[in-house]
Amino acid sequence: MGDIMDKISKGREYRRINLEPSAEANSYRVKGYANTFSQAYTLWDDERMRIDEMVDPHAFDECDMTDVIFQYDHEGRVFARTSNDTLTLTPDQHGLHIEAYLGGTEIGRNLFEEIKGGYTSKMSYGYHVKADEIREEHVDDKTIYTRTIKSIDKLYDVSAVSRPANDGTEISARSLKDGEIARLEAERLLKAEEKRKAIDELKNKIDKITRKGEKR
Repeated sequence: MGDIMDKISKGREYRRINLEPSAEANSYRVKGYANTFSQAYTLWDDERMRIDEMVDPHAFDECDMTDVIFQYDHEGRVFARTSNDTLTLTPDQHGLHIEAYLGGTEIGRNLFEEIKGGYTSKMSYGYHVKADEIREEHVDDKTIYTRTIKSIDKLYDVSAVSRPANDGTEISARSLKDGEIARLEAERLLKAEEKRKAIDELKNKIDKITRKGEKR
């Protein structure tokens, strides 16, 4: 079962996040939830297979969040960070709550105004999973895998992004120089191609497992 999830669970992972700017004028704060606990969301779905995922309410109990940073597209300038108290991360009964103060630098204030103006409405966050569980079930001719993330040992960053992997993400507080945006877009396209290849490898592996099972 672990082989099936290798392409998804190996190394650093990125998931969606929803934020909105504070209603307080010129506060330069964005806040929201990085995730919600015990609520399944779909990573992959086609005619033969669906992969769902959820986060256990205790997943962050032993997570290292000593120096998490707030970035743009997971790289470059740092707009806020936990080590200087401009970024706070608080697990509660609903999920992992996040609040970032972007007013410490001019570029951070610009980022807030552009998020507030709706030029960027997407975010994601990066983390590493320490432990998870996989459940398999079959509905008609479809196999459904449900991954529960039991423990996250490191949270790396939360980032406003130009084009997230999952278009269902939203934040309600973009812009770097035009040349920088073009460079980030080129890198995004490269990462998208790498992701497509990984998904193809995953599907091929599952097809082999399925054919092997049918021969038994």
